[in-house]
Amino acid sequence: MGAVGLLRIGFVAPFTPAIEVGWRLARQFWGQGFAVEAARVSLQFGFEEIRLKEIVAHASTRNVRSRRVMAKLGMSHDSAEDFDHPRMPENDALRRQALYRLTQEVWLS
Repeated sequence: MGAVGLLRIGFVAPFTPAIEVGWRLARQFWGQGFAVEAARVSLQFGFEEIRLKEIVAHASTRNVRSRRVMAKLGMSHDSAEDFDHPRMPENDALRRQALYRLTQEVWLS
């Protein structure tokens, strides 16, 4: 199906160091709720088991599907924090990334 989990962000950006929740699913599994369900379990583990204070996620500003998943997870977005991915070429249409955040405090409330 794919992979979902937590990982340490491996590039430098204004919000790093940080832990992110991420997902990659085969296209045939898109739109069925698997990303949201699995990401929720990852967030639960991150906040409740290893006691992270914040978890982030990012996707191209054009990636409506992933951004919808982030919103369904209760993550917040502030367009002032959007950034250009340092590992993508300057002319790449997907370089601009929307940053989403979720805190342990919000998760536990």
